[in-house]
Amino acid sequence: MMNKRRFLAGGSVMAFSGGVSLLRAQPAMAADPFFYAGQGGYAADGADVVAYRDLNASSPGVPGSKTFSTNWKGARWRFANAENLARFEGDPKAYAPQYGGYCAWAVSQGYTAHGDIDAWHIENGRLYLNYNQRIRTRWRRDVPGNIARANANWPNVLNA
Repeated sequence: MMNKRRFLAGGSVMAFSGGVSLLRAQPAMAADPFFYAGQGGYAADGADVVAYRDLNASSPGVPGSKTFSTNWKGARWRFANAENLARFEGDPKAYAPQYGGYCAWAVSQGYTAHGDIDAWHIENGRLYLNYNQRIRTRWRRDVPGNIARANANWPNVLNA
């Protein structure tokens, strides 16, 4: 599969796909960890992945706290409160973001990029993160098709 990531000087990244440029993306590199760990090394950039179930679709993600954290599948996870931590520990697969928290649209296109905790979508009880709001809009144009393409690419895209 063609690698669509492009690297620029100074650590900035520009990825092109279908006429859309993604500036300052944080792409995955070959043999990246299964879960994207951004800010401070926490999965989903330290967002409380359980809290998304209680938000309306236009709400930003909820930051987690160091006080309520756990490890699962080699990743560190944060939560806003003890109840959400317990819910996650009871069924982590139900709450963990799909495609390791990388941008779901990017995975559907055959590459990886950072998933933004504020550009999220829940479909059939599953959490999907996207690079930004504009890419989330693109993702939502064909959610079933994008999920099918992303499922076909995941997790092989981590080693592309």
